[in-house]
Amino acid sequence: MQIRTINSRGTLFTFQTTDWDLNIYLIKGRRYNYMIDTGLGNDCIKAVMDYLNPGDIKTIVINTHYHWDHIWGNTAIKDSILISHKLCYDMITANWDGMLEKNRRYGFGEVTLRLPDLVFEKEIFFPEDRIRLFHSPGHSSDSISILDEEDQVLIIGDNIGDNMEEIFPNLECDKEIYYDTLKSYLTLDYNTCISGHNTILTRENLETIINRMLTDSSHPF
Repeated sequence: MQIRTINSRGTLFTFQTTDWDLNIYLIKGRRYNYMIDTGLGNDCIKAVMDYLNPGDIKTIVINTHYHWDHIWGNTAIKDSILISHKLCYDMITANWDGMLEKNRRYGFGEVTLRLPDLVFEKEIFFPEDRIRLFHSPGHSSDSISILDEEDQVLIIGDNIGDNMEEIFPNLECDKEIYYDTLKSYLTLDYNTCISGHNTILTRENLETIINRMLTDSSHPF
């Protein structure tokens, strides 16, 4: 596992599997801590919890989308609020058994179903910490992104591919919907971009990738 400090209040935890890297991102705010995605099981979260002091402020856990490698550690932090898009709740419910059966070999510690406590459709904003969650469909219809306005960090889940060689993600949405999400990223104020699996990107890196995605007519979407 690799641990890196991002700007003034973020910590990126990167877990290596035999097939891909997996990122979990922690923001330490004033009112809440924010853990973005929970990885492959409760043991993934133990390292993150070492960064949370006993008796610390409440943690908000955020699922960027319903896929198994982002939700299997949801039960690790007991006294937390779990937030996702409304569709994510429904899609976890519908797909949990099949995802577990197909991918249980990747499990890292206890894997237990926990559904979101709070869901939204368009956007949630935490003004004291300047954290914005918004619907950004593309990789999946329930995908959300998180903008840390204070630290100027944008977290986009799996809306780009797993590595720089495979930068185009698999899409469960129409490409036009995905393109609208990409264009929305270009309007935001950030200098660092974190994804679910890829390397840390600057704004310039992401803009280059987005422009490539928008203009590459050869890609078989």
